[in-house]
Amino acid sequence: MATLADAVRDDRAAIDKAVSLLVALGDRSGRGAGVSELARRAQLSKSTAYRVLGMLERNGVVERHGTGYRLGERLHRLGQAVHGPEAEHVRDVLLPFLTDLYELTRETVHLAVLHDTHAAYLAKLYGHRSTAVPSRIGGRLPAHATAVGKALLAFDVDAAEEAVRRPLPRFTHRTITEPEALSAELERIRRTGVALDDEEYQPGLACVAVPVLSRSGRAVAALSVAGRRGHIDTRQVSGQVRRIAAAASQAWARRM
Repeated sequence: MATLADAVRDDRAAIDKAVSLLVALGDRSGRGAGVSELARRAQLSKSTAYRVLGMLERNGVVERHGTGYRLGERLHRLGQAVHGPEAEHVRDVLLPFLTDLYELTRETVHLAVLHDTHAAYLAKLYGHRSTAVPSRIGGRLPAHATAVGKALLAFDVDAAEEAVRRPLPRFTHRTITEPEALSAELERIRRTGVALDDEEYQPGLACVAVPVLSRSGRAVAALSVAGRRGHIDTRQVSGQVRRIAAAASQAWARRM
């Protein structure tokens, strides 16, 4: 006969399995994955992964995506609650500038803030012919592998120090994975005010980002432009993003 302690251990095991599957899905950055891949990533048997995914699907935190799964809308809403009213205020103040940036470049543009050592995306605008970009509103990507994330880290001393202490996962052969190299890159961004991503998170993708700064010089948020490598002129785009981010910083200072 099962005891209460046995039941507690079983519940904890089930929670651990569910979380490991959610983390595996999160690592896919919204692209979805099949049961076999998720089972391998979460170190579960395929039958166990299928059973737990079914429970997560019934609760709305994952959803079917073709023949696989992706994170669900309910989890997306819960994730938005993590940022709270402050993030909503940032989005409300800075969204007009993101719109200006899109009108100017006609490329995919982002507004993001820092959450721990990840870039959390508050808004994203794109056109009919935009390059596929792995970001999504409410989602997060590792800051060290994205232009918008590095722009945020460079102007947040505490977050930058934390980032270089942690493992830096590799996503492409261009990803910065050495702490010393990341520190040097962040110092360069502080000098120039511009962060670049040259296929560091996704092959074929180039990004340019500039922070929106408070009066104290700390990054409140960052604006970025993303497009196909070789298609966007990063030098021209850098100037455009700098101008709009400077206007956004002034607008933020007036509101505070």
